Amino acid sequence: MKQQDTLSQPALRCAAVSRRDFLKQTALAGAAVGVGSASAANFPKGNPLPRWRGFNLTNFFQALSNREEGQGMVQEDDLRWMRDWGFDFVRLPMDYWMWIDADWKQTRKLTPDDTFKIKEATLEKVDRAVALCRKHKLHISLNFHRAPGYCINDPDREPFVLWRDARAEEAFTHHWGVFAKRYAGVPASELSFNLLNEAPTPREGYMTSDDYTRVMTRATNKIREYAPGHTIIIDGLSVGNEIVKQMIPTKVAQSVHAYWPAGISHYRASWVDRNSSFPEPTWPLKNPDGSIQADRAKLEQRFANWGGLARSRIGVHCGECGCYNKTPYAVFTGWFTDVMEVLKQHEIGYALWNFRGSFGILDSGRTDIAYEDWQGHKLDRQLLELLQRF
Repeated sequence: MKQQDTLSQPALRCAAVSRRDFLKQTALAGAAVGVGSASAANFPKGNPLPRWRGFNLTNFFQALSNREEGQGMVQEDDLRWMRDWGFDFVRLPMDYWMWIDADWKQTRKLTPDDTFKIKEATLEKVDRAVALCRKHKLHISLNFHRAPGYCINDPDREPFVLWRDARAEEAFTHHWGVFAKRYAGVPASELSFNLLNEAPTPREGYMTSDDYTRVMTRATNKIREYAPGHTIIIDGLSVGNEIVKQMIPTKVAQSVHAYWPAGISHYRASWVDRNSSFPEPTWPLKNPDGSIQADRAKLEQRFANWGGLARSRIGVHCGECGCYNKTPYAVFTGWFTDVMEVLKQHEIGYALWNFRGSFGILDSGRTDIAYEDWQGHKLDRQLLELLQRF
């Protein structure tokens, strides 16, 4: 698949995230954070979030795309099928440029002042998405995939830096205030706010964990002015891998992303496996010397702290998970079954990236499976049934 065809793929596609950086970021999830480390079987259950199960929809995902990802028109059939197949959750990753009223379509640029100019017509498309999810009894979680001052993809395209510039922080807070005020009347059981997709890894001169905590807390407080009862979710640090301990006192929920090991989840994905140098994976995944790099036991270790966080009565959800379509299918499903089992034992719900596309259950473009024809689409029935088990 060509790079221009990957706009609907997970946030790690960006060339700004090198293979080395991606692997470093995902490795951080293995570090202890002091929340919990033992098997879930030894603890009472207690995730305060519902175990939402569903998908990411990419209709608002990329403002610069001329394809479906830039149109902001959720397909009602997608929602109907999700509901009929037993799912109850939609995560809607959005690019805030879509609702900025400026000339960025011509210039490909925004100014700091532009980021406060909101276009009502685009927000009406979000209204429609919310209404359709409510109609089909799907909880919708609104997520800023690109926010003022930050995106995991091409952050340098932003006119300022969220973690360093007061004007960016003000814009970020302002946008969440607009959304919170707009949807305060939607029951909290039907809508939540996921503040920012895939926070970066803290590093000197760019962002510290204190910076992240400050910005997320300010946006949280703004939302609570209008919608105090709604769930607020923050993504973990280091690309959704590391628990944000400083945010625990705020009682916001936290989201983990399940793309480890990258040698399986992003095999031949050009934005991660950039030189096509990942060896063909197996499950368990082995190092060149034959030793085990990743297996079920190591998956359990990586999610143990997140399970501990849930049992401490901080909500936990897996906002993204899945596998690119070039990974051998038996390897993918073996690994992914283990991922799903580990998440379920901690009562952690999930949202597959994506519904339609190269990680999804429809039109994924895999070459090593037999698809079922489904109303003009190619359905991966085996993956659908795998998800339905969990």
